[in-house]
Amino acid sequence: MYSMFPFVRSLCLFSTLAFVAAGCGGAASPEARTATAPAGDVPAVTVTTSVAVERQISRYVAVTGTLAAQEQADVASEIAGRVVSTPVERGTRVTAGSVLVQIAETEVRAQAEEAGANTAQLEARLGLSGGSAEFAIDRVPEVANARAAADLAQADFDRARMLLERKLLPQADFEKSRAQADAAGRQYDIARNAAEQQYQALVAARARMTMARKALADAVVRAPFDGIVDERLVSVGDYVIRGTKVASVMRTTPLRVELTVPGQYLSSIAAGRAVSLEVDAYPGRTFTGQVRYVSPAVRADSRALIIEAVVPNESGELKPGLFATARIEQASQTPAVLVPSDAVRADAGVSRVFVVVGDTAEERIVTTGQTVEDLIELTSGVKAGDTVATSNVGRIADGIRVTRTQ
Repeated sequence: MYSMFPFVRSLCLFSTLAFVAAGCGGAASPEARTATAPAGDVPAVTVTTSVAVERQISRYVAVTGTLAAQEQADVASEIAGRVVSTPVERGTRVTAGSVLVQIAETEVRAQAEEAGANTAQLEARLGLSGGSAEFAIDRVPEVANARAAADLAQADFDRARMLLERKLLPQADFEKSRAQADAAGRQYDIARNAAEQQYQALVAARARMTMARKALADAVVRAPFDGIVDERLVSVGDYVIRGTKVASVMRTTPLRVELTVPGQYLSSIAAGRAVSLEVDAYPGRTFTGQVRYVSPAVRADSRALIIEAVVPNESGELKPGLFATARIEQASQTPAVLVPSDAVRADAGVSRVFVVVGDTAEERIVTTGQTVEDLIELTSGVKAGDTVATSNVGRIADGIRVTRTQ
């Protein structure tokens, strides 16, 4: 009895394992049973089908980039002073010339008035009315008087010379007349020189007046272009100096996007070429733009070409800083084999379709290309005229029987 106990114990263990294995086999999934069962025992899968077609399509280059504002400026104060008004806030839409910040103008206004008065005084001295008349040195009153005196003295001298030649005038009177003519000529030259100096002083005064008036105008800091206030950097009561940034303004219509294109596509890229953009913020939507700039050289380090496109943004939906996927259309069209996107099944990075031959599905590993609306290009694995399943592709395996529906 004792010698048979190990045999009985082993028999019981074998029976238990067999029972467990039978229980596990009974719980097998329907998918496992389908995979192991002969094809003839699997029910046919009902599918819709479509015929792969060959069509000429426009090719594009797929690249990525980041949207940026068309213009962005950090606006700074041109004068020193205290801020007395800030009529804009972050997000305020402004037009070119809109007031961003007002700086106290009492001091610069006084300087402008003083410069204007000095200029007017010099203009009056030179006989210029309101700065409108062109400067003519002989019309300056002092110069005109000196010239008249010099002309009179010269005429007296000429008469004295004639009388002296006729022995009708003593030599002393002749010498006196000549001295008077010389003195009058020198006075005329002095008057002209003084007038020229005064005119140069007037030029300097006008320059100071222009600067003073500019400083007065700069007391109002204005928007340089139409756009949106991105940030206001000062508040009422702040004291600013020349160069202090007071606000940031950006133009978001249109937007720019810088794209890096591989150098081999150089012949396919040109200014004016259409660009379509997609951003994660608006899934399923496409925004269109146009290539504005193409770099004249390829970067030596990356062998890439830098281009810039502009994208209209009248609605303001797109924002600077958004990451964009861009497609740049190429000039020529080439043939492509197209099937409905629903016909392609992707598993673990492998794309496959099922070609229906008679009532049997044949699995084809394919390589996909561009998408055209609801169609997708297949660059290998399927040829034009093949019939592919477009529904229930997740339930089909190679060799499975299928039933087509209309």
